[in-house]
Amino acid sequence: MTNTLLYEGKAKIIYATEEPGVLLAVFKDNATAFNAQKRGTIGNKGQVNATVSAQLFRFLAEQGVRNHFIDQPAPNQLRFRQLRMIPLEVVVRNVVAGSLCTRTGLPRGQVLLAPLVEFFYKNDSLGDPLFNDEHIALLELATPAQLAQIRTSALAVNEWLRAFYAQRGIRLIDFKLEYGWDEAGQLSLGDELSPDNCRLWDIDGDRVLDKDRFRLDMGGVDQSYYEVMQRVLQL
Repeated sequence: MTNTLLYEGKAKIIYATEEPGVLLAVFKDNATAFNAQKRGTIGNKGQVNATVSAQLFRFLAEQGVRNHFIDQPAPNQLRFRQLRMIPLEVVVRNVVAGSLCTRTGLPRGQVLLAPLVEFFYKNDSLGDPLFNDEHIALLELATPAQLAQIRTSALAVNEWLRAFYAQRGIRLIDFKLEYGWDEAGQLSLGDELSPDNCRLWDIDGDRVLDKDRFRLDMGGVDQSYYEVMQRVLQL
């Protein structure tokens, strides 16, 4: 079987397969932070991110959340249905951390009264700026009705994943989602769900288990990623 290279990003290589509308993602061990200003490698990150994503996509599909996942043909690979991606990163926050601290002055670790949904425009040249609904309408990235659908889905995903992780002794602090439209014109969850795009703290003592260990030179990155995978695979 011959696959055609479509795109190589910081974390994944995407191939078109011989099956129409089906793509193959190969997850890399490369790690970047701060808009790729910091670079490195996390041991077995590709396998961890692919495996965690596969398990979470399966779980969400069981809850009725439409997503692009098909299967996991190799430890560091996923097959998925091609989507017409919406150029927005949808960030859901339950606890103050990361850029929310610097933008609001709120203390790290403060629990939010209600989940906060933020939208960032996926544009590397602009630095992926934070957008409000009016910005999104101005650039015609999504209609108000579509944006409401995305927000509703993201909040539902948050509730499901918070419960999933809590059962495994992990607090879901915040995470990033990406959406697209499938061939039937239905909103579908895409990209990945991994320690690369989620903040995850141990429920006992708030020990960091995610990419912040790499960003902030906290050490133990490989072990923390592997621990997340092992907990996620608890059935």
